[in-house]
Amino acid sequence: MSASGGSRAIVAALGANLAIAVAKFVAFGFSGSSSMLAEGVHSVADSGNQALLLLGGKRAKRAATDEHPFGYGRERYVYAFLVSIVLFSVGGLFALYEGYNKIRHPHELEHWYWPVGVLLFAICAEGYSFRTAVKESNPLRGGQGWVQFIRRAKAPELPVVLLEDFGALIGLVLALLGVLLTLATGQGVWDGIGTVCIGALLVTIAIVLAVETKSLLLGEGAGAADVSAIRAAMVDGDVVTGVIHMRTQYLGPEELLVAAKIAVQHDDTAAEVARAIDAAEARIRAAVPIARVIYLEPDIRREA
Repeated sequence: MSASGGSRAIVAALGANLAIAVAKFVAFGFSGSSSMLAEGVHSVADSGNQALLLLGGKRAKRAATDEHPFGYGRERYVYAFLVSIVLFSVGGLFALYEGYNKIRHPHELEHWYWPVGVLLFAICAEGYSFRTAVKESNPLRGGQGWVQFIRRAKAPELPVVLLEDFGALIGLVLALLGVLLTLATGQGVWDGIGTVCIGALLVTIAIVLAVETKSLLLGEGAGAADVSAIRAAMVDGDVVTGVIHMRTQYLGPEELLVAAKIAVQHDDTAAEVARAIDAAEARIRAAVPIARVIYLEPDIRREA
């Protein structure tokens, strides 16, 4: 996987979540806290999600075939979409179910120091994972805000890890509040309320991921800046006098398809047009390096 795939952030998140999951289940076994159980399942789901992202990145590297002539780059989007489904079902819905049961049948926490200690450890581990994801993302997002970066990023891995880690940190704080309020009031219902809040948070994050990934699966074109750069690169002012129309689409996070009909003069020879097309393709790749698949069709501009 390329650097833009954020493999370092994925591996850091995977290691942190596996360690945290074990600690949370141990704490649940000693304390009976539903928040701990929900958080343990959340960490297991997150670990599976990171494994899916790594698998998707590996499968996307396969060479193009006759059946898939443009390659498998968009398979990374498929696995990112699977992540949103896992997060919604295994993480969010389970937490909502467990929290509802705990609110209906509350009970006191036993060995309270287990969940508190584990939650503090988990906050530190998730904080490290989140910090790694932020460091990996900073060179890629440029001057964009975080919301813009998550919405516009074509490589799905870093936005997924960022949202997962952010949601995990908020969820851990909610779980800690639920445990502390249960200890302070002696009412186990607070542990259930904290679990329901965790579930609602995970469902929300899963829906955001699903919506953004679905757009990539359907096929997104290049951004306005890249479109302008490609249009400008096509025209040489001599043989290629303009762009009649153009279409772009991401074949994968690092591969852009460009198809355009370009205007040429009616008295240009075939050799001149062929040379102009070769030169235009070179200029396009220099201006937008990810424009790797280019189809240019010469035509005479006709007034409407």
